[in-house]
Amino acid sequence: MENNSQLRLSWVAIVFLTLTPVIAISTLVLHFYLDGFVWQQWALFLAFYLLTGLSITAGYHRMYSHKSYKANAVIRFLFLFFGAGAFQNSLLKWATDHRRHHKLVDGEDDPYTISRGFFFAHMGWMFYKEDPKYEGRYATDLQRDSLVMWQHKYYLPLAIFVAFVLPTLIGWGLGSALGGFAFAGIFRMVFAHHCTFFVNSLAHVWGKQTYTDKNSARDNFVVALFTYGEGYHNFHHRFEADYRNGLKWYHFDPTKWLIQFLNRLGWVSDLKRVPETEILKARLRMEEKKVRSKVRVEDSKYDEMIKALRERVEFTQLRIRELKDEYQLKKRELRDRNAESVRRLKTELAMAKMEFRIAYNQWKASTRILKRRHALA
Repeated sequence: MENNSQLRLSWVAIVFLTLTPVIAISTLVLHFYLDGFVWQQWALFLAFYLLTGLSITAGYHRMYSHKSYKANAVIRFLFLFFGAGAFQNSLLKWATDHRRHHKLVDGEDDPYTISRGFFFAHMGWMFYKEDPKYEGRYATDLQRDSLVMWQHKYYLPLAIFVAFVLPTLIGWGLGSALGGFAFAGIFRMVFAHHCTFFVNSLAHVWGKQTYTDKNSARDNFVVALFTYGEGYHNFHHRFEADYRNGLKWYHFDPTKWLIQFLNRLGWVSDLKRVPETEILKARLRMEEKKVRSKVRVEDSKYDEMIKALRERVEFTQLRIRELKDEYQLKKRELRDRNAESVRRLKTELAMAKMEFRIAYNQWKASTRILKRRHALA
């Protein structure tokens, strides 16, 4: 840390992040003691957990910080309104820190760099005031957004209202103001805080580096479960503009599902997706790198074989993409006219997919054989 680190300590943040867990547990225990199990309060907790959390992941993160899609004014307002209730700072400050993290990941100027230790990345970085040299950088586009600046200006009263006042009032309507404050208010906030913090800490030390090893980010399914899909962090750091974090259909990514749902309603648009060819290329090159690190490829023929198989898989995937584009174009052009060329392209596309499956299966089989052979050597 800098020599003046003691002068830069943020005592407000230190006290807030230290005392709120104590208050949360104390009030929650008191609520259960006085009110017992009230299912409505559990439902209120879940509702605020989803509303505030998804406003961070879908709004603060994927839409505003990375511009992965566009949304209408109502959705943008709701993300800013409920995002304030997450008590993770204004969008302007949040996006500034996050963009700086991506640009300078793992370096000394990364605001929550894992290189300074697990605790620092998790929450210790917030114990210090921001260095003045970063103020006004990385989010100049957001400073031109009147709605963003409105939230930034009135962030604190807005955050207090959404995080504490609103759940307390609703809790009172459900029979217990204390329950609303304790469960859907402060406990929900603290719990969501540390789930989010684990993306900066745990997802940089535990998990798989599926797409890149140029930074410490990992894909971690456990973190994804508690952060609406943000745990697929290696994919995100490699393809940060993509609106998805969980790439596969079976990946737990509620943020992606929400964006897709809003897109079907016509409320969000221009969803950015990285081409499958680029994703496959990144994954294959990482797999090849891992094979080389584990296997003593002393014979050049093995080295050439791995490279040739990987290039064949990449070529067949690219061919599928080209044929798909041509097929869709021909369908639009021909419409009700003679569609012989469309049928031909459809056949070629089916053949290309078959070639890709064959090439990819050969790749997987060859890498497995190499690992087994050299494990026994």
